[in-house]
Amino acid sequence: MDDAPDPEALRRFKIIPFTAMNPAQKAYADAVMAGPTAATGSAAVVKGATFLGAPFNVYLRSPELAQTLRQTAEYLRFKTSLPKKLNEFAILVTARQWGSQYEWFAHHRLALKEGLNPAIAEELAQGRRPTGMDADETAIYNFSQELHTKHEVSDATYKAVADRFGEQGVVDLIAVSGYYVMVSMILNVDRTPMPGGAKPPLPPLK
Repeated sequence: MDDAPDPEALRRFKIIPFTAMNPAQKAYADAVMAGPTAATGSAAVVKGATFLGAPFNVYLRSPELAQTLRQTAEYLRFKTSLPKKLNEFAILVTARQWGSQYEWFAHHRLALKEGLNPAIAEELAQGRRPTGMDADETAIYNFSQELHTKHEVSDATYKAVADRFGEQGVVDLIAVSGYYVMVSMILNVDRTPMPGGAKPPLPPLK
């Protein structure tokens, strides 16, 4: 007999169906469903579903904040100046730093779709510095890793990103890293379960 707790029962922010949302929550949910995230195959935003998954379900608790974050997220996901593969790579670095299982689950497939080498993602998942990175990937990894672990970046690390992607690229990289730290916090506090009972993809780090 399996006595393991139901992952959904561990979720702190219970799902709010569309039918139970107040007007401000419904306006936010409608905007998310009509936005670009719904076209990515996200398990959290499924056409025809009766609810939003996390982190959107958590954002519903603060609808005005949610609308502001939606605009920020849509820029960082779909309008950023960084190449999509590198943007997704930075998100994976953040997910690994925070041990955010759902964030990794959601963005790993997107990173691979945009051309990230699966071997690079696997080494990152294992907590190792990936081998075989090209110059652009190395610049993004070094910047993101230093920012997360040292809370600053060296001149050489800054220059490597600025030379490739300009000052806007530097700012967009900082912003996507910071935004997904917040998302990781939300998902971890919520204890968001894996869709369909999938196994958590990130091993614990020693």
